Amino acid sequence: MYSFIKKALFQLDPEQSHSVALHALQLAYRLKLLQLYPTVPNNPRQVMGLTFPNPIGLAAGLDKNADYVDALAALGFGFIEIGTVTPKPQSGNPRPRLFRLAEQEAIINRMGFNNKGVEYVARRLEQTRYRGILGVNIGKNKDTPLEKAIDDYLIGFRKLWKFASYIAINISSPNTPGLRDLQQDNLLQQLLTELQHAQQRVMQS
Repeated sequence: MYSFIKKALFQLDPEQSHSVALHALQLAYRLKLLQLYPTVPNNPRQVMGLTFPNPIGLAAGLDKNADYVDALAALGFGFIEIGTVTPKPQSGNPRPRLFRLAEQEAIINRMGFNNKGVEYVARRLEQTRYRGILGVNIGKNKDTPLEKAIDDYLIGFRKLWKFASYIAINISSPNTPGLRDLQQDNLLQQLLTELQHAQQRVMQS
């Protein structure tokens, strides 16, 4: 079955395959077919004050807009991280931007933070039933100048923190011009300080 599905998906371009696979998973979830999926045994880990039911989690990038959280949770992940989410919706880089390396069984990703923005993602997370460990990965919009980047991260944090078990700060993607400049000591310290202050304020409110 796996070989057949893989062969069929490989007839599509990588981004179409990604979309088809997620829609199929959502359909299987709605039809309660994922209840037939083997139960994942508990193998808990304590990290950052959080108890993860098992150490195998889903990284950001697969479900950028929190459209498939409940379906993905049914597969038994120890945590799910959604995003990267930016304040405003953005389309990402021009296509093609996802490339298969079949012989190496690898994929090159040049998506460019395509997502529907914090308002959409907040609405999706309000509707999800999942109550496990949820990470929210936030970033800056492509057209936001570096000197305004911290504002973008603060918007993402303030809008989405209440849904998150933890917040991941994306400053490493090579697909957003200038983003990795935020790794410079002075800029990184300023970003983390502002986010810590924002965290303290929301925890006290």
